[in-house]
Amino acid sequence: MLRIFLALLLSAATPAIADDAEQGESAAPGSVQARQSATVVDARIAPVEIRVPVSGSLVPRQEALVYPQLSGYEVTEVLAEIGDEVSRGDVLARLSDLTVRAQLAQAEAEAERAEAGVGQARSQIDSAEATAAQAEASLARTQRLQRGGTATQAALDDAVAGEAAARAAVASARDGLALAIATQATAAAAVEIARLNLQRTEIRAPVDGIVTGRNARIGALGNAAGEPMFEIVAAGEIEWEAEVIETALGALSLGDPAIASVAGLGAVEGEVRLLPATVDQATRLGRLRIAMDATEGLKPGLFASGWVITDRHDGVTVPLTAVLAATDGEIVQVVSDGVIETRPVLAGAIWQGRREILRGLEEGETVVARAGAFFRDGDQIDAVRAADNSAASGADTAEDVTGAAGEAQAPAATETAANATGAGEAERASGEVAR
Repeated sequence: MLRIFLALLLSAATPAIADDAEQGESAAPGSVQARQSATVVDARIAPVEIRVPVSGSLVPRQEALVYPQLSGYEVTEVLAEIGDEVSRGDVLARLSDLTVRAQLAQAEAEAERAEAGVGQARSQIDSAEATAAQAEASLARTQRLQRGGTATQAALDDAVAGEAAARAAVASARDGLALAIATQATAAAAVEIARLNLQRTEIRAPVDGIVTGRNARIGALGNAAGEPMFEIVAAGEIEWEAEVIETALGALSLGDPAIASVAGLGAVEGEVRLLPATVDQATRLGRLRIAMDATEGLKPGLFASGWVITDRHDGVTVPLTAVLAATDGEIVQVVSDGVIETRPVLAGAIWQGRREILRGLEEGETVVARAGAFFRDGDQIDAVRAADNSAASGADTAEDVTGAAGEAQAPAATETAANATGAGEAERASGEVAR
């Protein structure tokens, strides 16, 4: 009897179970059609900076190398050390001057003797000229006597010869004076050289600046062909010799502002002074010179990395994560009346977590804040507007990524980084929706 009752009970329950299963199957399609929610923002005008990354070492703008002008003289004093501020003409070191002083004394003695020789030569001219005058007078008297018949021809010949010899003696005396004057000039020059060499025993700073190197040692011999005794940064001016990739050279201009991050000093500003003249064939990098603002603590050799700002302007921007990489460029997902439209755009600079849109999107149009492959054209969504209409992109660390150059297209490395960021965000968002 019990078995019959259980059989009747099961037969009655079977249609109810079937009905529940049919209802579950019919409900499943309805759940797929449920509208998804997505945070949206409006494209808006915002400031954009286009930056080119550079890095390199700090170097002197002008470096003075101080060599001794005398070789073979012992260093007796060293008066300057690394880090000293010096002025043009300051004595940095001294060489032994004993030999030079002896040479000066000898040169001065030679000069005095040459001066005496000039005086003697002048006296000889005076004597020769007096003799010549006497010979001329004697010749004139003999000629008168010869015309009167009281002087012989021999006497006249002697008088003519005597007058000619006297004139020759005058010429010789004058040549002797010229030689004596030349000797005097040579001796005076020797004195000047000796005095100059005496001055050169004092090693002086050729420019105002800061001593950055000292090789001078007491007891060492000065060598004009060796290493410099001192190195001085002229006027204390420090520059940034920065390397830049060749693809960014076209975006750089003289006078572009730059920002360097120097260890222990923070951000230091400057501007481009010299553009690269060549590009290294191995590294494909060029070197530019950036004049740095006067900042205490800047020293040659310090490493710095930073940016050259090639442009500042306002542009149409969206959060970085609103731009999605596609096979043929970038896209955004525009929302109009709750319907998704996938639209290709020309994206430009990345600045402070936002991406500039150069073409394909207008100010005020609404886009999905975090674009993802899980949205398709024509999908209907429940748009949730971000509280500040800007939607944090989660890419603040990328705010200094290089912007576009030329037609405002970002360099390949920057595009890669931006696309990777967008793709990562999209994948995370897709995972959240799936969960």
